[in-house]
Amino acid sequence: MRIRLAIAVSIACLIAAFPAQAETKKTISIATEGASPPWDGTDANGNLYGFDVDVGLDLCNRMKIKCSFVAQDWDGIIPALLVGKYDVIMSGMAITDKRKQQIAFSSPYASGFNQFVVRKELGLDAGDTKEKVNLSTVGDKEKASIERIRSTLSGRAIGVLRSSNSEAVVKQLLGDVVTIRSYDSLDNLKLDLAAGRIDGGLADYFTWRDFLETPDGSGAVFFGPELKGGLWGPGVGAGMRKDDAELLNKFNAAIDTATKDGTIKALSLKWFKADIAPAL
Repeated sequence: MRIRLAIAVSIACLIAAFPAQAETKKTISIATEGASPPWDGTDANGNLYGFDVDVGLDLCNRMKIKCSFVAQDWDGIIPALLVGKYDVIMSGMAITDKRKQQIAFSSPYASGFNQFVVRKELGLDAGDTKEKVNLSTVGDKEKASIERIRSTLSGRAIGVLRSSNSEAVVKQLLGDVVTIRSYDSLDNLKLDLAAGRIDGGLADYFTWRDFLETPDGSGAVFFGPELKGGLWGPGVGAGMRKDDAELLNKFNAAIDTATKDGTIKALSLKWFKADIAPAL
């Protein structure tokens, strides 16, 4: 009798100790930077918008989960997730091995590439800005492109978003030949580029494209090849805490159906004027 009672008490304690795992989430909060349109931005009224927001809302609808979006500075976006400030990150975040040491990622819901921009007045030879370089497969052609970037930008001040993969790539490829300026937001990086306080920067292509179409960005141009792979990983995913396995599975299933029915393609065409949906 005592043995049965002890087992019953043990089971009750286990259930009490793990309520979150036993209960399906009906409401979640999703963090996005809100400063990198068209991935994510903040309008004049303080409302978040962009591709990440639209995709997130669609996925939540498919999962039958109520979700809300919150703004979070980039350099604190993973630490705040880990302490429970919100449940998910959707902010154009590349899936990388380094980040996977801290958090779990969904399957990719987008792919993209990065590129340098430089100030026009420097008169630098931009090279072939449509060339594609995958840093995951560096052969002779890729090495030649990287060496050209190094020699042309040598001695220049290059801006990057702090704690981003672009920062890591610039350190890896150019750290010994350029001055690296790290910024807490892309907005501040763009301001310094427009003011001539830095010579160029590396960031997401689509974020630059929108900026170059504005008066502040009119003094800058794309430079060098389109870059992807390497430290940027296989694509953009939603980040979660590692113990949220059920939520991760729901996101993966929703991303799969949203990709197959063309929703993610349609949203990418809306925001980027290009299809960056993951390959089927």
